[in-house]
Amino acid sequence: MAVTSAPGPRGRFITFEGIDGAGKSSHIDPLAAWLRERGQRVLVTREPGGTALAERVRELVLHEAMDALTETLLVFAARRDHLRQVIEPALSAGTDVLCDRFTDATFAYQGGGRGLDLAVLTQLESWVQHGLQPDLTLWFELPPATAAERRAAAREPDRFERQDQAFFARVHAGYARRCAAEPTRFARIDAAQPRDAVWAQVLAAVQSRAAA
Repeated sequence: MAVTSAPGPRGRFITFEGIDGAGKSSHIDPLAAWLRERGQRVLVTREPGGTALAERVRELVLHEAMDALTETLLVFAARRDHLRQVIEPALSAGTDVLCDRFTDATFAYQGGGRGLDLAVLTQLESWVQHGLQPDLTLWFELPPATAAERRAAAREPDRFERQDQAFFARVHAGYARRCAAEPTRFARIDAAQPRDAVWAQVLAAVQSRAAA
C-alpha cells in the first residue's frame, strides 16, 4: 500500500498596507530576514505585480491615464494571476508570503480615493480571491500631510503619488474603514514614530499573532 505523507503547515500570508509615503516598504525585507533567521521559508512580493504579466499591468496602472473602473479591473486581473502563479502555491508549500499591498489597497485607493462603488469591489474580491484573505495585515498609519512631505523628498512621483492631499485623506479613510471592519486581521502601526520604534511595532504584531 502506498503511503502518502500529510501536507505540512500552510504558510502565513502577511500584507503591508498604507498610503504612499508611510514607509511600509522599508520594513518588508527586514521582516523577511528576521523570519528566515528563525528557519522559515519566505517569499517577498508586491501588488500590482509579482508575475511577469502582473508587472506589465502595474506599469499601465501607475503611468497610463484611465478611469476608476478600468483601473480596478486591471488591478484585480493582475491579482488573479499573482494569486494563481505565486501566492497560493507558496502558501500551500509552507512558505510565508510577505506582500507589499493587496486588496485592502484597492478598497482604499479605488474605493476611497477614486470613489468607486464598494459593492463592485466586494464582488470582484469574491470572484478573484474565493475567500482568501491575509492572516495578518500591517497597516502603516500616517497622517496624509506627513506622508506628502516624505513623498516630496523621496522620488519622482507616479500618477497616484501626484494626487492631492484630499485624495490621500480619502485613501486614509478607506484604510480606516477596512481596519475597523476586520480588527482581528489588522495591526495598526504608528508610522509617524522613528524607524526603530516602527520596526518594534512590526515585530510585536507578528509575534503576537504567531502566538495566538
